[in-house]
Amino acid sequence: MPAAFSRFAPGWRTLSLAVALPAALAVLSPATFAADVLVVTDSRHSVKIMGGERLIELDEGPRIEAELSASLPTDPDQATAMVKRRLSTGGADLQRRIASAYQGVTDAWSLGITSIPAVVVDQRYVVYGEPDVARAVARIEQHRRTQP
Repeated sequence: MPAAFSRFAPGWRTLSLAVALPAALAVLSPATFAADVLVVTDSRHSVKIMGGERLIELDEGPRIEAELSASLPTDPDQATAMVKRRLSTGGADLQRRIASAYQGVTDAWSLGITSIPAVVVDQRYVVYGEPDVARAVARIEQHRRTQP
């Protein structure tokens, strides 16, 4: 090795490592492969998310309904009035939560999800039963590389 190169090599290696390592991690990260990641589960099947994926909990709608109907009086008129108050108190946020919960069920049904947890990538590939989303996405990406 030339003397001039060896004098600069340690700093150069450090710089190249500092640039190359984050770039390699970004390129090899499962999240960068998948354009659209959807996770379908429920409150009884916990998942480890990566961040950035859409999470659908199939039992979210019934849980919201249970919140609205908790401790209602037995009189139907009083119960109706109380639910109406709760709905108006929840406002737009509650309406968004309800709409999102049932839209998620519709989306999962339209994709043909048959069991949970399910990790869906690009509305085309699915891995069932894997609670670690990053691992499921990595499996899908491995399949994509071998089966173009």
